[in-house]
Amino acid sequence: MPSANSTFTELVSTTHRTHKKGFKDNLSERNALLKRIYKKGNYRTEDGGLTIVEPLDYAQNSTYQRYSDWDLLNIQQSDVLSAAEFTWKQIAIHVVASGRELRINSGEAQLEKLVAARIKNAYRTFDNNFSSDLYSDGSLSNQIGGIQHIIADVNTNTVGGINASTWSFWRNTVFDLSVNSVTISSTTIENDAMLPLWLSIDRGQGDSPDLILMDTTYFTFFEKSQTSIKRYASADTLQGGALSLKYKSADVMHDTTASGIPAAHAYFINTNYIKLCVHKDANLDEMEKKEPVNQDGEVVPILWMGNMTVSNRKQQGVIIA
Repeated sequence: MPSANSTFTELVSTTHRTHKKGFKDNLSERNALLKRIYKKGNYRTEDGGLTIVEPLDYAQNSTYQRYSDWDLLNIQQSDVLSAAEFTWKQIAIHVVASGRELRINSGEAQLEKLVAARIKNAYRTFDNNFSSDLYSDGSLSNQIGGIQHIIADVNTNTVGGINASTWSFWRNTVFDLSVNSVTISSTTIENDAMLPLWLSIDRGQGDSPDLILMDTTYFTFFEKSQTSIKRYASADTLQGGALSLKYKSADVMHDTTASGIPAAHAYFINTNYIKLCVHKDANLDEMEKKEPVNQDGEVVPILWMGNMTVSNRKQQGVIIA
């Protein structure tokens, strides 16, 4: 049996609470998309439901009519609303100590160091993996659908239960350099690639991309293209600890393939339509400790449950080679 001393679990609880307070900021500081989601208030919790539902306003009301005097009016009902449904995805990480470790570190000060080190490691591990998940195509088992899923290279995929090969309004916008005969470089990236994509998804009046994420290659080309006219946004603007360049009204940020962004990609993101939804009872919440029946030790699970959602794919764009 593990040590009867409950200090381990108590220290996990108190240390976890302390770390959790600042974890959201620490994670978003290394991920510009997550920081923008938090800043816009597009992070929400829900208390249940079979799926996460995003209402869609996908069509115009067909009864708009110019008329005169006694013309017959069109009172036919318009089918203008639908919904995208996203499945709950779950993540678990555990703080574990064997009975031997508990007894060796039975002094409270020693045990506190052990717990703090393992909590810190657990959050760092979550940080690294979740950042990659945010860029993912959701193809791994039980993985959230990230940017490569929502803003796909092949935009006829199914997202939120809606098949974009059938419903064209649900396709994100793709600017393929090869299809458009563009050889990407510092002299072509802005006028021959970024501008055409921007114009195809900019609806004006604040409904345009507010964040552009680029891999190292594309960001290098873009920065070189701005040599004489660079405009930097303050680090305080994103509160992300890094400067960003500007393109029109959007912040242009660099990320590395190690963080999950695929090589030779630039994502034009309108974050008005992208949210991160988390279950209120599994928002990196600590569960009750477990004691294996056939092993000497204690396990404290920390759970996350949610998904990334989108309510308008057409206003999201990507430049691909």
